[in-house]
Amino acid sequence: MRKTLLLVPILALALTGCRGTAPASGAPDTGPVSIMVGGLDKVIYLPAKLAEQLGYFKAAGVDVKLLSEPSGAQAENVMLAGEVNGVVGFYDHTVDLQAKGKCVQSVVQFADVPGEAEVVATAKAGAITSPKDFTGKKLGVTSPGSSTDLLTRGLAVRNGVDPANYTTVKAGAGSTFLAAIDNGGIDAGMTTDPTIAKLTSTGKAKVFVDMRTKEGTRAALGGLYPGSSLYMPCDYVAAHKASIQKVVNAFVKTLAFINTHSAAEIAAKMPTDFAGSEPALYEQAINDSKSMFTADGVMPADGPKTVFDVLKPSNEAVRAKADSIDLAKTFTTEFVKAAH
Repeated sequence: MRKTLLLVPILALALTGCRGTAPASGAPDTGPVSIMVGGLDKVIYLPAKLAEQLGYFKAAGVDVKLLSEPSGAQAENVMLAGEVNGVVGFYDHTVDLQAKGKCVQSVVQFADVPGEAEVVATAKAGAITSPKDFTGKKLGVTSPGSSTDLLTRGLAVRNGVDPANYTTVKAGAGSTFLAAIDNGGIDAGMTTDPTIAKLTSTGKAKVFVDMRTKEGTRAALGGLYPGSSLYMPCDYVAAHKASIQKVVNAFVKTLAFINTHSAAEIAAKMPTDFAGSEPALYEQAINDSKSMFTADGVMPADGPKTVFDVLKPSNEAVRAKADSIDLAKTFTTEFVKAAH
């Protein structure tokens, strides 16, 4: 009997420690929200740091911890391991993950286009003028499984090229991508601003597929292809609605700020080290890409289907599960509607 009585408080403590991240019934949904960004200094993910710089998280009453991982695929893995609550990355990961048995939802859509461009080293520009020329080439992506990889495969298949017939090179982003172009490690590759601006302004590379605009994206992929978003595991979304609402409120305000301010005004709000020694080039990068961002955080109506149509023929997991994928479960507009 004495042993049983001693076990009661110990068991109670153990159960308390096993609650995990879900709030207890009736308890307020509080605590920090940790978000891994697939490259905090990339212009495609500008709203993440800008929201912090503008003080919008604090104003919304939520403690957001922003972390950075250069590759979207690695950021996704950190989230799936339970080390962060969400990822600022590409929406297409939610479709790919559902095909792999994981439920992940975009809770606010930053961009309705990828904001990416396929660039070719200037010396190779004559031999590579479209994705039809990918065969036999070395193509740079951030990392295997990243959105740059998914998009490159999609472009290849749409243009009659089997991804097995070109070489995928992990080129990273920023300085590593620039070096890969410089030293001939890649013939062409997919990247974002400010890397695009640095390559084109120095004459080292040329853009031949531009998905930073709606027009360019429709031409390349057949429709709007929603890019950067905040996505989170479905069970986390169900258990932390109050905290997520505050985060989304802050991001919706940030998107409105981007939509109503110039590239110069936006750049002035960002950390100085993001521009480095080239503030004019950083401002140009924002100006070249800012039209990619939604004004309201809403998923474009035709976006999920375009993503599915691009991934189905080029992504083995999506192709295998094509008949059972439910796009309605890959995003929610609940929080964005409430924010407005």
